Amino acid sequence: MTNGTGRQDRAGNADVLVIFGITGDLAKVMTFRSLYRLERRGLLACPIVGVAVDDWTKDQLVKRARESIAGTGEPLDDQVFSRFAARLSYVQGDFGDAATYGRVGAAITDAKTPVFYLEIPPFLFGRVVEGLAGAGLTGNARVVVEKPFGHDLESARGLADELHRYVDESQLYRIDHYLGKMGTEEILYLRFANSLLEPIWNRNYIESVQITMAEDFGVEDRGHFYDPVGALRDVVVNHLMQVVGAAAMEPPGGVDPKTLKDSLVSAFRSVHTAEPSNYVRGQYDGYLEIPGVKPDSTTETYAALRLDIENWRWAGVPFFIRTGKRLPVTQTELRLVFKHPPRLPVFPPSRMPEPNQIVVKMDPTTGIRLIVDAHRADVGGTGRVDLDLEFATQGGEGPTPYEVLLLAALEGNPMRFTRQDAVEEAWRIFQPLLDDPPPVHPYGPGTWGPEESTRLVAGHGSWHDPWVA
Repeated sequence: MTNGTGRQDRAGNADVLVIFGITGDLAKVMTFRSLYRLERRGLLACPIVGVAVDDWTKDQLVKRARESIAGTGEPLDDQVFSRFAARLSYVQGDFGDAATYGRVGAAITDAKTPVFYLEIPPFLFGRVVEGLAGAGLTGNARVVVEKPFGHDLESARGLADELHRYVDESQLYRIDHYLGKMGTEEILYLRFANSLLEPIWNRNYIESVQITMAEDFGVEDRGHFYDPVGALRDVVVNHLMQVVGAAAMEPPGGVDPKTLKDSLVSAFRSVHTAEPSNYVRGQYDGYLEIPGVKPDSTTETYAALRLDIENWRWAGVPFFIRTGKRLPVTQTELRLVFKHPPRLPVFPPSRMPEPNQIVVKMDPTTGIRLIVDAHRADVGGTGRVDLDLEFATQGGEGPTPYEVLLLAALEGNPMRFTRQDAVEEAWRIFQPLLDDPPPVHPYGPGTWGPEESTRLVAGHGSWHDPWVA
C-alpha cells in the first residue's frame, strides 16, 4: 500500500520497541501504564529497550516502571508485572554521541522491524533519527514522535524536512494522544453507519457546530512548558482540528489509511484561514504567579474562535471552537446545533421549541446525547428532553489513548497518526492568528472565560455548557 508519495507503507508487527527518554515524565505518567495494560490484555509481544542519558541499571528501570504504574492508580497484578518487567532492558547514552546508537544496535541485533519511540523534545528528533540512520537502524523501522510538530507552518515544514533526510514519510508515526480517544474513526463510524444521522449532518439542517475542550485545572507546575506555547498551539492546532476533520469530512471511498487521510486533508483544505477578528484570547487570574511564567506574559490559557468551511456540506455553518484552563468542568465534546423549526400553531403561544442538538461526548468519558422537545408531565407542558447514552454502559471500558496508539504503532497501523500534509494544512489555517494575535483578556478561575467570547456566537445562539454526566 502506498502513502501517496509512491513509497510503500511499512506494516507488520514490531519485534522490538525502543523508547528514547524512558526516564522522563511522559513515561512515568503514561507509557509504563499503557504498556502494562497491553501486557495484561495479552497484546504485548516484543522486548522493550529504554534509552536515556541517566546512568541507570535495569533494576532501576523496573523499579521506576512499578512505581509509575502504581502511581497512576492502576491495579498491579504481580504475575502480569513480572512478564512485563522481563521485557525491559536499558541502554545509557547521550543522544549526541554516535556510540549510543551503536549500543542500541547491539541491544536489538536480531530485530527486523523495530519501532523507535521518541519521548523527547522535538529539537532532539533530528539528532536521534540521524544517529539511528548512521548506525543503519532505520531501514525497515517505524519512528514515533510526540507533538508538537513545529510551532508554526514554517517550523513544521522544517522539522519534516529534517526527518525526511533519514526516513520516509511512511515511516513516521506522529502521536497526538487525542487520536487515541474517541477520534476520527469512531466519529466517522457514528456518522456514516447510521442513516438516522448522516442525512441531517449538513448545512440544510445544522445552524452551527460547537467544539469545546474544557479543563477545570490550571497550568500548575508546567509553567516553563506552557508559557511559550499557549492554548492555540497546545490543543487547537492538533487535538481540536482532528475533531473538526472527523465532523466535517466527506464519506471516504475506502477504509485504508491513505484514503481516510486524503479525505481528512480534503476537509482541511476547505477551511478558510482563520481571521484574528474571530479569535478571542483569555488568561486566567493568577497565571502570572505560576513558576516558569514570564511576569508580563500574554500567553493565552483560553482560546475561542470561529472557522468557516466553504464546501457543499458546510457553507454558511460556523464551527465555533473554545478551549481553556481553569474552567468550571473538564469535558470535551462535539455539539451540532440544528436550525429552529418554523413556528406552527401546535406550539404553545408562550414558548418556541429549542433547537435540536446532537452532542458527542469525547473525554474523559464518551457518550451521545440527543436533545429534543416534547410534552413533559413534570412541567405541565412542553420542554426539553435529553436522550442520553454513555457508551461504557453498552460497550464496557475502552483502552486508554496511549494503549490504542502504542498498539497501533507496534502493529504498523498508521490510521491513528497524523500525516505531514494534514499538519501543514492545520498550521496554514491558524497561521494568521499567530502572526496577528488579538489582546489577551483576563478571566476568573471557575468561569467560562472572558466575556468577549460571547460576541463570537452572536446571531447563532450562545455557547452551550458541556454535557457532564
